[in-house]
Amino acid sequence: MSGDYCGTDTADPAPEAAGPPFAACVLCQEPTEYPESYKGITLCPVCAWQEAQRAACSG
Repeated sequence: MSGDYCGTDTADPAPEAAGPPFAACVLCQEPTEYPESYKGITLCPVCAWQEAQRAACSG
C-alpha cells in the first residue's frame, strides 16, 4: 500500500532539473528544483514544507 502514516496516497515525485532554467514557485516566485518545462504546480522547498505542515494530520 502506497501512502503515509495518515493513510493518504502520495503522488510520484516530480523530476528534478539538472540545471537552469528552473520553474518559479507558484507562491513566492523563488526558483524551484523542477525544470521550467514541468507541467503542474511547482513549489520551492520552503513553500512545499509549509504546505506539508498545513496538510499534516493533527492529533
